[in-house]
Amino acid sequence: MTDNKKRKRLFWQVPFLLALIAGTVYIIRQQQSMPYQHDSGFIFGTVYNITYQSDQNLQNEIVAQLNKVDASLSTFNKGSIISQVNMNKDVAVDDMFREVFEQAQQISAETGGAFDITVAPMVNLWGFGFKNNMHPSPQTIDSLRAIVGYKKVSLAANRVKKQDRRIMLDCSAIAKGYGCDVVARYLRSKDIKNFMIEIGGEVVTSGISEKRLPWRIGVTKPTDDSTRIDQELQTVLNVTDKAMATSGNYRNFYYKGGKKYAHTIDPKTGRPVQHSLLSATVLAPNCATADAYATAFMVMGIEKAKQVLQKHPELMAYFIYADAEGKTSVWHSPSMDGKFVAE
Repeated sequence: MTDNKKRKRLFWQVPFLLALIAGTVYIIRQQQSMPYQHDSGFIFGTVYNITYQSDQNLQNEIVAQLNKVDASLSTFNKGSIISQVNMNKDVAVDDMFREVFEQAQQISAETGGAFDITVAPMVNLWGFGFKNNMHPSPQTIDSLRAIVGYKKVSLAANRVKKQDRRIMLDCSAIAKGYGCDVVARYLRSKDIKNFMIEIGGEVVTSGISEKRLPWRIGVTKPTDDSTRIDQELQTVLNVTDKAMATSGNYRNFYYKGGKKYAHTIDPKTGRPVQHSLLSATVLAPNCATADAYATAFMVMGIEKAKQVLQKHPELMAYFIYADAEGKTSVWHSPSMDGKFVAE
């Protein structure tokens, strides 16, 4: 190539590069100056807090998305699809119900039934017993075991099929996480890249926070403070472009033989688990998955949970447990190294 041709080529390239640089700088400045919106409210029987970078407030649109989930999966909503299923009405399920039901069944199979959306009758039974310091009789537990089990329900022709009409579904251990995912999908559809969605402690994050830093989410210590005034944190995690859910840190414990156990009911036995795990935090690609596995791990205990984690490298876990001396200890997935915020 001659020097003249090189000069002509350079003559056309320089303006293009300058325009590209100027455009990039403009976009970055525009992103930095764009405000963060802060919305909060009440849904699924709990509180939500959503922060996102946008030049317009989208709370009405976000609430509309959450109401769709509520109308499908909330047992607090007596007109929801899941409530009608529990009343044995002939109701066709919608896409949201189908998505959550199929994911729940898959995780139930992966965890050997430790996660089970039919366990609600047992949880309710023991919840009443704990509050009154009375334990249900073996006969009562056995009678409920007949109507608990994820293999006893299925979907066919957009209808839930039950082996027993008394079977009740409760998606509370996955629906909050799914609600976070639904809002995240909506925000991404609006090309919003920086956001944090929290519903009842379940979280989805993307991009960076208002402080131009990774999203930092705390893991609360499992304590005996039933008033929930003491919100001391066990640790703080850098959680960006991930979903996070915690189970077992809601200050629900009982003592037996001088040891502390979480109020977690094993769907297979119908009785409280008796292992050392007090709190399970799970990071996953989506929040419904994190929510369900966090619940399952509380049922399984640390050793069985570790076996599941080996088969699912997409999951990360942070466990708080009581050691042999009754002292609080922690274990986390090796893949979580680097996620902890330095004190």
